[in-house]
Amino acid sequence: MHNSSLFHAERAVPRYTSYPTAPHFSGEVGAGEHASWLSALGPEATLSLYLHVPFCPSLCFYCGCTTKATRRREPVAAYVARLEKEIDLVAARAGGRRVVHLAWGGGTPSLIGPEALKRLHARIAGHFDLDSVAEHAIELDPRETDEELADALAAIGVDRVSFGVQDFSAHVQRAIGRVQPFGTVDRAVRLMREAGVAAINLDLMFGLPHQTARDVRRSAQMATLLAPERLALFGYAHVPWMRTNQRMIDQSSLPGAAERLEQSEAARETLLEAGYVAIGLDHFARPSDPLARAAAAGRLHRNFQGYTVDRADALVGLGASAISRFPAGFTQNAPDAHSYRRAIDAGDFATVRGVAFTGDDLRRGAAIERLMCDLAVDLDADLMTEAAPRLASLAADGLLSIDGGHVAMTDEGRPFVRLAAAALDARLQAGTGRHSTAV
Repeated sequence: MHNSSLFHAERAVPRYTSYPTAPHFSGEVGAGEHASWLSALGPEATLSLYLHVPFCPSLCFYCGCTTKATRRREPVAAYVARLEKEIDLVAARAGGRRVVHLAWGGGTPSLIGPEALKRLHARIAGHFDLDSVAEHAIELDPRETDEELADALAAIGVDRVSFGVQDFSAHVQRAIGRVQPFGTVDRAVRLMREAGVAAINLDLMFGLPHQTARDVRRSAQMATLLAPERLALFGYAHVPWMRTNQRMIDQSSLPGAAERLEQSEAARETLLEAGYVAIGLDHFARPSDPLARAAAAGRLHRNFQGYTVDRADALVGLGASAISRFPAGFTQNAPDAHSYRRAIDAGDFATVRGVAFTGDDLRRGAAIERLMCDLAVDLDADLMTEAAPRLASLAADGLLSIDGGHVAMTDEGRPFVRLAAAALDARLQAGTGRHSTAV
């Protein structure tokens, strides 16, 4: 492993699930813009709806999501009531539109219970056209999955489930506060398939405390035994200044840059050997999966949920901290449930920040998305001239190639694609924010 690769691996850059990235959102965009951008959507506009549930039975130490721990039913039920009101608010401005993608995330969305899931889905169905939904997905905790939940998800049309696995090694699970033996995950997968929800995603992680390349390879091998349609391989981002629960992790127990690179490659090799296709930076899928087909055809997209086949004209986020994407810009709801509740109870949207796109944002955002999705991009002359000095060190180290305006990651450079994207990011060059390491 070259020292230059280690240098690049330790650089801190955004994850580029959006452009501009979330640190550049500001209070200059608020509820008024959110309402007007919703109203501006034409009658033929297609929607993607995302519902965020910011509750978990307990907090995992590694988690970077906007969520909090609770076992009490009252705050969860109160939150569901506000989601219903927010759905009504959105429908008042964009009701009747075709929904092509529907997703539930968190947190642990299933914590609201089967009946609330059905009620919220019925409310959405009453306001929007769901006949064209291409994918209906939900994130689940294997430890919180039972037969009643599986049946409820099947009843509302969920067709893809993503289970958080992270690592199957007992010592790593103890270190991250998430103990779930292989049998627990196996049972959850089996329950979903028996209920008719056949498409399974598994999330794996590297860079966790006390984790080794052997742990990562073994976990990837065990994951393939469950025959998921997709897997995602994420590097743990240690950002305790943002997520206080991560302070439970001793930083000295975390693998260094060389170890993280070794772990990432061990998992990648294992999944490729098992017949999965590598997609973008960190996803793997069976060759027949829609994600793999979209990647092969150059139709892959990327948003705050990661890589997706979602091609909706607008993504509308519902719930605390949820982010929406409109043709005109991004908006984000209040991150804490209390502020979200107050706004919704007042009959207003809970938007507290966002960003309106400039023409330059759209140009750079399109280039960054193609680079993140296709690992290659054709840049216009001006952008190439500007980015060339920042791409030079990556090219010199064999991580990407440059041919005129065509930039392409090499096989060795694939894990470093975020660094190439950062070279196109004018707002990052202007400075702001602390980010996780590149690998």
